[in-house]
Amino acid sequence: MNHKPWLKNYPHNVPENIDPNIYTSLVELIEVAVKKFDHQVAFENMGASLTYKQVDTLSNDFAAYLQGPLGLKKGDRIAIQMPNLLQYPIVMFGALKAGLIVVNTNPLYTTREMAHQFNDAGVKAIVIVANFAANLEAIIKETAIQHVIVTQLGDMLGTLKGSLVNLVVKHLKKMVPDYTLSGHIKFKEALKEGKALQLQKVDVQPEDIGFLQYTGGTTGISKGAKLTHRNIIANMEQNGAWMMSGLEEGKEVVITALPLYHIFAMTVNCWLFFKTGGKNILITNPRDLPAFIKELKKHQFSVFTGVNTLFNALLMQEDFLKLNFDNFKVGIGGGMAVQDHVAEKWKQVTGKPLAEGYGLTEASPVVACNPIDGTEKIGTIGMPLPSTEIRIVADDGTDQDFAEHGEVYVRGPQVMAGYWQRNDETELVMDGQWLKTGDIGYMTLEGYIKLVDRKKEMINVSGFNVYPNEVESVVCSHPKVAEAGVIGIPDPKSNECVKAFIIKADQSLTKEEILQYCRAEMTAYKRPREIEFLEELPKSNVGKILRRKLKEYELSKNVTA
Repeated sequence: MNHKPWLKNYPHNVPENIDPNIYTSLVELIEVAVKKFDHQVAFENMGASLTYKQVDTLSNDFAAYLQGPLGLKKGDRIAIQMPNLLQYPIVMFGALKAGLIVVNTNPLYTTREMAHQFNDAGVKAIVIVANFAANLEAIIKETAIQHVIVTQLGDMLGTLKGSLVNLVVKHLKKMVPDYTLSGHIKFKEALKEGKALQLQKVDVQPEDIGFLQYTGGTTGISKGAKLTHRNIIANMEQNGAWMMSGLEEGKEVVITALPLYHIFAMTVNCWLFFKTGGKNILITNPRDLPAFIKELKKHQFSVFTGVNTLFNALLMQEDFLKLNFDNFKVGIGGGMAVQDHVAEKWKQVTGKPLAEGYGLTEASPVVACNPIDGTEKIGTIGMPLPSTEIRIVADDGTDQDFAEHGEVYVRGPQVMAGYWQRNDETELVMDGQWLKTGDIGYMTLEGYIKLVDRKKEMINVSGFNVYPNEVESVVCSHPKVAEAGVIGIPDPKSNECVKAFIIKADQSLTKEEILQYCRAEMTAYKRPREIEFLEELPKSNVGKILRRKLKEYELSKNVTA
């Protein structure tokens, strides 16, 4: 598949290649954007906002504090563990300006997961929101962390509002368990001390690591993908080339419901729209749908990124359907497959496409995306981004032709520099410069890529391959189904059979209705043999259905039976 007959279908005004060396580092990107958009609002959260200039000044203060009192040096690792707050870009930008490597950490991690990540990365300092500080207290002695900075949810909301929010969160809602972290520093104190210091400029180069972004990757073991400044800049430029032909610099309002510690939101929402003068509306808790929709009403938003489960949940809310979408331009879905019926309803409600993209942490993350000019192909992940090559590879290592299934391989300037201190794991997923994604798919002659599923999640029914995504999509197209997760379970006759876990949208739904529906929509070996109704499905922090957890749940029932 070295020939590219599909390039004639590439979106208008999108170049075939980008320049990944346009900035020396993300620090230079910040400097350029601040000069261009200094007094415009960069981030807004809970009614408070920061201009580009304010973010720059505060992140300089924070960087100076990291260098001065903490004595952190270029290459030291700092963890950030908080939801979407105004503090996030201040800390992240400041850490990069000080030459540090950022270790983005999910606030909902268990103590075991925290200890593993901090030890694996060799974290020396951490900025953590007070709500989760008790978890850090439980494991900090097991780590090499020397410096702890604690922030509260309201710290950047202004003196009066911030104090009120912190009071309510701690004393009324009881969301901050008691903790004792000896010698910890308050975030606002760190900013105050840093303001009196002079930031010493650090020589940050393109190939320096900017982030250790932890992922189970294609082999399941949690490890840190080494993402360089050049990796992130490249992917930001690739996404910019793809999207900005339909958008305007300095004009876009972006809904950031995905957490900034997630690579998708970090690269696309934060970096791309900071570079292009956008305003990021940071949503701290998108799972509170009524409050989220109330926030959406306040903004004439034009860009919305998210995952399928979030879009689906919003589309089931009457208040969301009543929103004004006059200024809306594009929705981008990633992190998991966007189901056809969700994409179709989204376009019906908003008048604009929900363009499904595809990526993985190891690729910073975006590899492919559907066009945003109305030529999207629902059910595909779109076309390769500029400067991105994709191969479809058979089990024997040979390239497949168009329409033939195989593993998706990716090459481009956004592909990671390897896994942190895990050469063995790196060798498993890299074939020279090619990243083996572990996903099965094919490319059409028109250049659109169709994923059929994860290689390791494929279900083998009597020698036939069944892809959970396909079955889930069919099941979820039933009008009485809200969500579905599909796994393979052992079967003595057919090796495996398909089981569907379903959340009802209509309580009258029966198993027989689903079975009858699937009989009309799928060939026999693909149909669910077993169905179980649940109140909720296990999901990741960004709403991706965790089939692994469904398998664990199924196994636990068999063990206790």
